[in-house]
Amino acid sequence: MSDKDESPTRVPSPEELDRLFAALREGALSRRRFLAAAAAASGAAALGACDTGQQPSDTSSNPERIWEKDPAPFIQHGTNLETPAELIRGTITPNELFFVRNHGPTPEVDPATYRLRVEGDAVTNPLELSLDQVLELPRRAVITYVECAGNWRGFFPETHGRTATGSQWRTGGAGCAEWVGTPLRGVLERAGLSDAAAYVNLMGLDGAEFSRPMPLDKAVDPDTILAYTMNGETLPRDHGYPLRAIVPGWAGSNSVKWVGRIVVSANPIWVRTNTESYVLTGPDWPREQYEPAAGGPITELTLKSALALPWPAQLSPGRNLIRGFAYSPHAAISRVQWSADGGATWADATMVGPVLPRAFTLFEFDWDAPAGSQHLLVRATDEAGNTQPDDVPFNELGYLLNVPVPHPVEVA
Repeated sequence: MSDKDESPTRVPSPEELDRLFAALREGALSRRRFLAAAAAASGAAALGACDTGQQPSDTSSNPERIWEKDPAPFIQHGTNLETPAELIRGTITPNELFFVRNHGPTPEVDPATYRLRVEGDAVTNPLELSLDQVLELPRRAVITYVECAGNWRGFFPETHGRTATGSQWRTGGAGCAEWVGTPLRGVLERAGLSDAAAYVNLMGLDGAEFSRPMPLDKAVDPDTILAYTMNGETLPRDHGYPLRAIVPGWAGSNSVKWVGRIVVSANPIWVRTNTESYVLTGPDWPREQYEPAAGGPITELTLKSALALPWPAQLSPGRNLIRGFAYSPHAAISRVQWSADGGATWADATMVGPVLPRAFTLFEFDWDAPAGSQHLLVRATDEAGNTQPDDVPFNELGYLLNVPVPHPVEVA
C-alpha cells in the first residue's frame, strides 16, 4: 500500500456514473474495479492504493453481530468503531476502515420492500419511492468527510482537566469518502414544497429510529445528497444501506443512515437529537436561552488536524517522517504547522496530494527526534482564514473540541 496520495482526486464523469449504475442494478458493482478504472482514466493511482483488499464479513448467519464489517482493526466504543489514526493514509478512507457511529446494531433493510416516504405539513404531493425509483433520479457525486460531533471528546481531560460524558473518541471518529446519490433538494421538490416549508427531518430505519432535523436551506444545498454508493461500492450496511444522507460540513448526526422517512414542516421540529443529545450544554449555553433545547445547537463542524500515529507513538531517535491529515467544514486547507516544543515555535508542514474543500488533506514533515518522552503539536489553517484555536469552552457532552492536542511520542 502506498503511504502517499500524490494524484488529484476526481469525480467520475457522467459516462462512468452510467456504467457504475448499470453494475449497481445488476448487483455486480466492484469498488476495486471502479477505482481501478477511475485511476486509469485520470492517473488517480492513490485512490486504488487506498484499497486494503479486505472484504466485509458475512453476518447473515450471525444475526446477533453488531456490525457487518470486521471490528478487529478498530477501537471499539460500545456499538461504535473508531479508526486508529495511523491507518489514515489517503484522502479517501477505505470503506473497510471507515469509522462507525451507530445507536444500535446495524440493521438489515430489504431493498425489495424498501420505501422512501416524503410527507409533512409543508409538502403538497407526499411521495413514496422504491429504491429503483430513487436510483432513477438525477445523480450527484460528492467527496467529503463525515465526522461524529463527539470526535476528540477523549481529549477534554488533557485540555480542560475534565471528562465529558460519552464515548471517549480520540481522532478516529471521522472518515472521508466519495459519495454518489441524488440531491435531497430534488426529492423534496418532487414532493411539492410549499412556500411555508422551513424544516426537514430525516428519519432512519434503525432500531433507535434515529432522526435529525435541519433547516430547509441546508437540506436544499446542492451537495446535500441521499447517497447509495460509497467509494464506488454499493453503500455498506454499516454506513446506511440502502440510502443515507450526506450533509457536508455538518455534524455526522445530520448524515442520517438508513433513511426511510422525510418530514417537511413549516415549524421547528423538536426531537431528542436536537433538544437533549446533540446540544452544547454548560454555563456558556444557558438552557433558558435555547428552550425547548437543553443547550446550544450543533450544526457546522470545526477545523482540525491530527497525526497519523498511534497514541502514544513509539519512534526511533533521529530523522522521522511524520504524517497526518487535516480538514475543515469551511474551506480547503491552506496551511499546517507543527511544533515539538509545546507551541513555543512552529514550522510549516508540507501538504501532500489533493487539497479539496471539506475533505481530508494529507501533510508531512521531517522531525529529528531526541530520545525520551516527547510531544508533537499540529494546527491547521483553511482558505477562509480559520485557524485551530488555543482554547474553546468546555461543554458537558464533549462536542466540537478542536484545540491543538499534544500527541505523546516515546523516542527510544
